[in-house]
Amino acid sequence: MAHEHHHHSPVASNINRAFIIGIIINALYVVIEFGAGFYYDSLSLISDAGHNLSDVAALALALLAFRLAKVKANEKFTYGYRKSTILVSLVNSVVLFITIGGILWESMNRLHTSVILEGSAISVVAGIGIFINAVSAFLFFKDKESDLNVKGAYLHLMADAAVSFGVVISGVLISIYHFYWLDMVMSLVIVGVIFYSTWKLFKVSLSLTLDGVPRNVDVNQVISEIKEVKGVKDIHHLHIWAMSTTQNALTAHVIVQSGTTIEQLNNIKKNIKHELEHVNINHATLEFETEDENCCDTNLISGT
Repeated sequence: MAHEHHHHSPVASNINRAFIIGIIINALYVVIEFGAGFYYDSLSLISDAGHNLSDVAALALALLAFRLAKVKANEKFTYGYRKSTILVSLVNSVVLFITIGGILWESMNRLHTSVILEGSAISVVAGIGIFINAVSAFLFFKDKESDLNVKGAYLHLMADAAVSFGVVISGVLISIYHFYWLDMVMSLVIVGVIFYSTWKLFKVSLSLTLDGVPRNVDVNQVISEIKEVKGVKDIHHLHIWAMSTTQNALTAHVIVQSGTTIEQLNNIKKNIKHELEHVNINHATLEFETEDENCCDTNLISGT
């Protein structure tokens, strides 16, 4: 059986810096928004501040996951703590669902109570929130498709910007027309936007947590690439899963001709691993069998 590590997927060098900056500026804004919400007796600002606070926590968790992913493997955790990046992305999506529940709860309360709000003050404070969240989201925009936690951070911040924008619009209209019910309507619209993006993130992170095949890996293509390597007759016992949000692993039994020499096996192994790098497999563990061997184990995935 052959075990080798190959090239890791590139992770932008500025990700840690982006998380740190995002945590600092959003934490400062949370303090400002909470203060303004209590001063103006604005439940919408207080709720939005709570939403922003959940994002600060999500950013901090994601940063912790990146740090844990760099911890070396040991006797108890032979892969290290890379899987924590997947677990954190799942937690982030759950936090967003909880946030959605909070917004819905507040909207339902507005059906039974009439709250008089300082529309202009609310718009100004929420407008600052749009700027803060937009700047923070921009830090992650370039790398949002490279890692689930980066994408989760980006979605969190864009959701906050959407919430802040909705608060600005409702604040302006409340200030001019005194349409206090707009606060509830805007909240429901925002809930729909957040739920749509969060649901996709939740499905992906849950699938990876359960060792599902990553979205950037096509099983049929992987099988095809392996079988096209010279000397390979067939494969079976194929397993593909995510070691982290940026690294994928594979194990497989590779069938070769009887009489294949050790030197030929090494070349086949080298060529397979090279081809797998092009289909987003970063770590491969291969077991070789000859055509006349009878593997007693069974598996759902094979090359035939």
